[in-house]
Parts: sequence; C-alpha cells; structure tokens
Amino acid sequence: MALVRFIYSRKLSQSLCRTNVELTRIGSIRAAFFSTQKLIGDEPVLVRDFIHRALYDAKHGYFSQRSQSVGVLERSIKFNQLEGRKAYMKLLEKVYKQSDISWFTPVELFKPWYAHGIAEAILRTTNLSVPLKIYEIGGGSGTCAKGILDYIMLNAPERIYNNMSYTSIEISPSLAKIQKETVAQVGSHLSKFRVECRDASDLSGWRNVEQQPCWVIMLEVLDNLPHDLVYSQSQLSPWMEVLVENKPESESLSELYKPLEDPLIKRCIDIVEHEAPPVSKPKEIWSKLFPKPRRCWLPTGCLKLLEVLHEKLPKMSLIASDFSFLPDVKVPGERAPLVSTKKDGSSSDYSSYLDAKGDADIFFPTDFWLLERMDHYCSGWRKTEKDGTPSKKGRKRRTLTLDTSAFMDEFGLPSKTRTKDGYNPLLDDFKNTKFYLSVPTHNTK
Repeated sequence: MALVRFIYSRKLSQSLCRTNVELTRIGSIRAAFFSTQKLIGDEPVLVRDFIHRALYDAKHGYFSQRSQSVGVLERSIKFNQLEGRKAYMKLLEKVYKQSDISWFTPVELFKPWYAHGIAEAILRTTNLSVPLKIYEIGGGSGTCAKGILDYIMLNAPERIYNNMSYTSIEISPSLAKIQKETVAQVGSHLSKFRVECRDASDLSGWRNVEQQPCWVIMLEVLDNLPHDLVYSQSQLSPWMEVLVENKPESESLSELYKPLEDPLIKRCIDIVEHEAPPVSKPKEIWSKLFPKPRRCWLPTGCLKLLEVLHEKLPKMSLIASDFSFLPDVKVPGERAPLVSTKKDGSSSDYSSYLDAKGDADIFFPTDFWLLERMDHYCSGWRKTEKDGTPSKKGRKRRTLTLDTSAFMDEFGLPSKTRTKDGYNPLLDDFKNTKFYLSVPTHNTK
C-alpha cells in the first residue's frame, strides 16, 4: 500500500498531503445545503461577520455541526516503540479510521509532552512569588489543561500547585463539558480548574481588571478568528472595506466595496502600514502606468481579542502557537485563508470564501510579524494621542517567535516523541508552525 503522507494542522486529517511537511485540516462533515439567507440577511455585512457566521452560527456554522467530533486519543502514542515515519503514518491511518469524524490537535497527538513543554516555558518565565494564574482560550478537549496541571503538580514546588488557578474560556458548551471530564481524571486538579463558557473577545464577559500577573495560552486559535478583507483598485488607490451581500436574483453571494468606515479595520490598517516604507517615485510611476487591484486580509478578530486581553489582563504573559504558512491557497489576497471541505471521503478546496456556507473550514495563516506589532499596539506602546504625538502610556513587551521545533528543543523533551530510527514528527513535520511568547516589561525604549 502506498505510504499515506499526512499534513499537519489544528485538525490533522487523514488525507494525501501535497508536500511532505505542509498542512491541511479537512475533517469529515456532511454537506450543509441551505439558503444563503440563513447566513446573510437583507443587509450587507462585513467579511468578518460573514466568516464568523459561516464558522460559528449556532445552527448552520461549520463548528456547530461538528461540536461532538473533537478527537481524544484513548492513550498516548508510544513513539519510542515505533520504527519510524512509515510506522507512525500507519498508526495515524488506523486512528483516523477508528475516529472517522474526529480531528486531533497537536497537543492531543503528542500528549502529554506538548503540554509539558508549554508548562516548562511558563515555570521558567513566571514570577513564582505570586500565585500562578493561567487562562486558556479555546481549550479543545482539555488535554492541554490536564497536561499542564500534571506537570506543575509533579515538577513545581508544592505551594505553586496548591495556590494556582487554571481558567478555560470556551465558546462551545459541548467542549466545555469535555474539558471538565478530562481534567477530572486527576481529582486534585478540580479545585484549581474552571471553565467559563463564553467568547473571550467579548469585553462584557470579563469581570474586573485582573491586576495580578497571569498567563494566557492560545493554541491554534488565531487561525479561525474572523478576518476582514480590504480592496483597492490600484497600488496607489485608497483601501475600501469589503462587505458581503445576497444577490436578489439568485442564491449566490457577492462583494460590495465601500470607503473605510469601520473603526476596527482602520486600526488594523494603521498597524499594518505604520512601518511601511514610503512609495518610491519609480514605483509610483509604474503603478500609474500599470494599475493592479489589491486584496488584503486583515486579522481584525485577533486585534479585537488582543485589545480585550490587554484591557482586562494588563500584566498578562502570552503563549500562542499557530500556522505561519498554508499550502495551495486558492483564495486571492495577502494572508488569504484556506477554505476546505470534505464530502463523501474526498477533500477539496474552494477558490472563494463566499462558497463556504457552513460546510467548509476557513482558516488563516498567522503573520507573526504583524502579531507582534498588534501585541505592542494593544499594550499601549504604539498608540498615539489625538494630536498625533506618541503616547507614553503602556509598555513595550519582550517578545520571541520560535519555530515549533526550536520551542520544543528548548522547553520540551524531544526524546519522548522520537521513533527508533530517529524520526521525530513533532520536530520534523511542523515546519510551518511557530510559537509566539510575549511578556510585559517596564522598558519603554
């Protein structure tokens, strides 16, 4: 039988990969056939609102239809008992056949070692003189939470474990229930763990400002946050915001372009273009002679989430991991998403995000350069006063972006995920994923 090569992602799925170490994440789902009016009403909506509904609508969204399909391995994979890559791929093929509609996150495939690496990074960096507080956004099946609590219980001073708290912020009620069950496997964890079923980017869901240092963990969360789309007719034309509307004469959707009005989009563009070099004279002439339309995807959902986190958790430290690159993207535009579906066992990618009507996953690559700048901006470092002068409020943060292999080499136990012939899927196959670490500092230079 031909070797089945897997592409890694948040929802690693059984499929032939397009390159050895690239990713896709197409899960099994029954096609959702329904009128576009169920996602879009009579009024046009911003692209981020369309994407949010296509993914998270309570009745017709992609994830609401798959809320019971999160994969949970019955036992950890014993990598040191596998001969090599071929044996690992064969094992994954078997796992996916047994869990036909499930997807597995990296923290699940590499449990407990993936979570242990994150826990070690926290313990090395945190101020242990104050109680340890951890927030995880989008905790999946609870495997990360349990792994971190296990590690701290076994490796940190007893007072650290006894006084710590771990809060999962989960938008899915079904996943929140699974998380509680997973963590409850160790009885002493329950007094330290709780789930808040809500949207972390909704400011009203947070209580008072948390003045104590804390940690925020986001694993494969940024890729599914809604993005906006902006368009310009040429390289020198101003950006216009893109909206989605129903075509009255058909069931299809179309784009509508309007001058920039949305404050969130404006803030995101300001961050993107803050350090952009001025247009050179030759380039300006060339652009006038050969105008070319531009399309740019903006991580406005990420910006909104960071704004909320920095407002409510001003002393937070952050660990986020996600995809820095996605292969074979057919949707046009800078930072464009991969829009994928799977029907009758066959996977396919859409060339337009407008084709996703609850039957497709829409996920984006993370621009880690931009993520760092949004993080600084939201902390107050790069905000400006009304008269345009730089604000001295806020603090520049210390940040670090590492490839997954570098992160796990530094904080994890790579020997635990190595096969007999030296192949290590955690280090060798996640070439297009990165970790972002960010901690507060008083340095404002």
